[in-house]
Amino acid sequence: MSKFQSNFNQKIDYVFKVVLIGDSAVGKSQLLARFSRNEFSIESKATIGVEFQTRTLEIDNKTIKAQIWDTAGQERYRAVTSAYYRGALGAMLVYDITKRQSFDHVTRWLEELRGHADKNIVIMLIGNKTDLGTLRAVPTEDAKEFAQRENLFFMETSALDSSNVEPSFLTVLTEIYRIVSKKNLVANEEGESGGDSSLLQGTKIVVDGEVTESKGKTCCGTS
Repeated sequence: MSKFQSNFNQKIDYVFKVVLIGDSAVGKSQLLARFSRNEFSIESKATIGVEFQTRTLEIDNKTIKAQIWDTAGQERYRAVTSAYYRGALGAMLVYDITKRQSFDHVTRWLEELRGHADKNIVIMLIGNKTDLGTLRAVPTEDAKEFAQRENLFFMETSALDSSNVEPSFLTVLTEIYRIVSKKNLVANEEGESGGDSSLLQGTKIVVDGEVTESKGKTCCGTS
């Protein structure tokens, strides 16, 4: 269970960097504002360059500082790519359910992410703006099939009414914590026994808050 920490002088056990990627105007900055500050601005402007927000929360009695990075979706800002992805343990790949093109570009964003980030990064595919359901241009099933094929988590969200925003971020952060803590446990066991071991975990697909196992597998991330 995760919750806000009231004592910000408390020892931080982990810092997890998560990046937001996707086309311009899909709502990345609004998702960040909703998760980090529980805010939504109707007059949000396009992000220029890179910015990040933090939120401290508790997972499994450990204090986690989530460092969520937001970048501009426009091509002219792609020069920041390598530095932006460096050290990221999680990624939120966002498209707009009312703009088919933003979903069609997800493949390119995923290729860029996997080309620059750690190979074991935890990735959540986000279909944002469900509050505009009458304008939907991307069927949920299309995105679900893509997520299963690529071994991604998946949720549909609305930064406007906040639905699934918290669960989507917490799913990624909890998965990062699970992988990192198990990796640390294995490292400790190897140090004690001198042996070698590996971690292979089933990838989970999350749809409307429900978690199901996929046939894919992922290995431990780096801290």
